Amino acid sequence: MDFLSNLALGFSTASSIENLFFCLIGVLLGTLIGVLPGIGATATIAMLLPITFQLEPVSSLIMLAGIYYGAQYGGSTTAILINMPGESSSAVTAIDGYQMARKGRAGAALSIAALGSFFAGSVSTFLVAIFAPPLTAIALQFGSAEYFSLMIVGLVSSIALAHGSVIKALAMVALGLLLGLVGTDIYTGTPRFTLGIREYSDGLNFVAVAVGVFGIAEILRNLENEKTRSLLMAKVSGLLPTRDDFRKMVAPVLRGTVIGSALGILPGGGAILASFASYTVEKRVSDKPEEFGQGAIAGVAGPESANNAGAQTSFIPLLTLGIPANPVMALMIGAMIIQGIVPGPNVATEQPALFWGIIASMWIGNLMLVVLNLPLIGLWVKLLTIPYYVLFPIIMAFCSIGVYSVNSNVYDLFAVAFFGLIGYVLVKLRCEPAPLLLGFVLGPLLEENLRRAMILSRGDPTTFFTRPISATLLLIALAVLVIVFLPSVRKKRDEVFQEED
Repeated sequence: MDFLSNLALGFSTASSIENLFFCLIGVLLGTLIGVLPGIGATATIAMLLPITFQLEPVSSLIMLAGIYYGAQYGGSTTAILINMPGESSSAVTAIDGYQMARKGRAGAALSIAALGSFFAGSVSTFLVAIFAPPLTAIALQFGSAEYFSLMIVGLVSSIALAHGSVIKALAMVALGLLLGLVGTDIYTGTPRFTLGIREYSDGLNFVAVAVGVFGIAEILRNLENEKTRSLLMAKVSGLLPTRDDFRKMVAPVLRGTVIGSALGILPGGGAILASFASYTVEKRVSDKPEEFGQGAIAGVAGPESANNAGAQTSFIPLLTLGIPANPVMALMIGAMIIQGIVPGPNVATEQPALFWGIIASMWIGNLMLVVLNLPLIGLWVKLLTIPYYVLFPIIMAFCSIGVYSVNSNVYDLFAVAFFGLIGYVLVKLRCEPAPLLLGFVLGPLLEENLRRAMILSRGDPTTFFTRPISATLLLIALAVLVIVFLPSVRKKRDEVFQEED
């Protein structure tokens, strides 16, 4: 009964006129940035964080969530029509989706992707609703030592699932942790690493860092690598899949939903990992593996279902533990902190309307996406003709205005420019900025729980190993770190990184 009453509370919150409006704005913006290659959900959410400061907490988080899973839908449009994934998780969809489009079946491919994503999103949202409350109840038993160990697991997992060099990923986490130290010491009140600048006494502005590292750096990278886009067709027709199409897509959609739901919980980018894993599974279980790469329906239905399911279940560690599973979830934590909400299991008990409202809004948002996206395909096709050099000045202007509006602090604009250059340099050095952002978000919480645990244990460091849950989490972190340093695993990571380049 509690489950049903909580869902009723969630739907009553999410179905208010204001929240429905922001959910609609979120999914439309998400689809738009998914359609336009090179922008991405992470950069867009980073740019929009200043706007959410003026909104109600529930409305802002519903909108940001809609942008994230909406981008998974939109990314498939460019992957299918111009063989250029709007989102990294749609890269696999381009393999067979584009071939279907070349054979005159672009409409069917887009419909299969949308329907598969809708089903997977609905099922995985149900899983979030089922598993989030018991996990929250368990998390409420955690003390400072357990939270410290849990955050170590999250940071180590982000290193394990980052692309390329393990050492570089580890360095990015360390840099993020150091940036999190800037500000005033929470226990002594002593300024740290502020360079004598009073405006940094509260620490670096999360919005400025996120917009710089992801937004500005992404703009610079796209300007350098701007490609001429050539649409395969100006008009898409035949949107309704045939009966045979439905028969071929059912099993891949079910398998993709299961794979995505499981992998989405993992830190580091579950939606991307899920789409690649789903494509591999579909090719192996297929009776006709030679069709893959030539326009196989399973090659579109499976990965699209997997990446959307992964996007939804990545909210589980965010809502239950306050641990981000990927950079977008780190930005969501930033949005919660901006609103004065402490991320973690207490959100479910102290603000149940927000907790269940976000979950219920995912069902509503997924329904909006499947209803709106197919009729709007013609509009998305036209938007693909807009050159990037027209878009980037507008994007940069909104970034600057938004960041300045949060604190009316000119130093935040300097920080955006500085971290934009830092983010661009990191990309050129083949260092992923995602672990840096995770380290920056978790750093202050990690330090706070470390010091609190040491105070409670009277300075005894063995408290992290004598408490069973904490010791288990630290052993898991150590095991993951040992595995990623194995020569065979490092070699495989390097090969995958080179293939993506």
